[in-house]
Amino acid sequence: MKKLKLYLDTSIWNFYYANDAYEKMDITRCFFNEIETGKYEIYISELVIAEINGANLEKQNLLERLIVKYNPCELKSNFEVEELAEKYIAANFVPAKYEADAIHIAFAVSYNLDVVVSWNFRHIVRLKTRLAVNGINKIEGYKEIEICSPEEVTEYYER
Repeated sequence: MKKLKLYLDTSIWNFYYANDAYEKMDITRCFFNEIETGKYEIYISELVIAEINGANLEKQNLLERLIVKYNPCELKSNFEVEELAEKYIAANFVPAKYEADAIHIAFAVSYNLDVVVSWNFRHIVRLKTRLAVNGINKIEGYKEIEICSPEEVTEYYER
């Protein structure tokens, strides 16, 4: 069976250590337990690394160790990613000042991944975003992509 190719945005890595959001932290850790079983291929981008490098030193060190542990494939920016992100922003479903959110999605789409996994419900994990992204993807010749939270990906989570 084909493994799903998952793009993990920065919020996923951050919530692994979110002691102030226990339920999301717990779901995130359950999600990473499933990743450890080898059922998914996981990806991040240069943007995820840049955002982590912008964190305070303590958090940055924690997140860097987590990335080393799970060893996601790192995607590099290119013209295709930048152009697609610009089209998402022009469609006005992600405000220009939150360009990074559109870029995360563009990485996953341009690299032909299956799912964007995020805890960002403001601009990424939203019906409006999914519909707009997949509409643009269809026009531009890309396949549709799923956008969801780790809770939707995780097969079993006991509360």
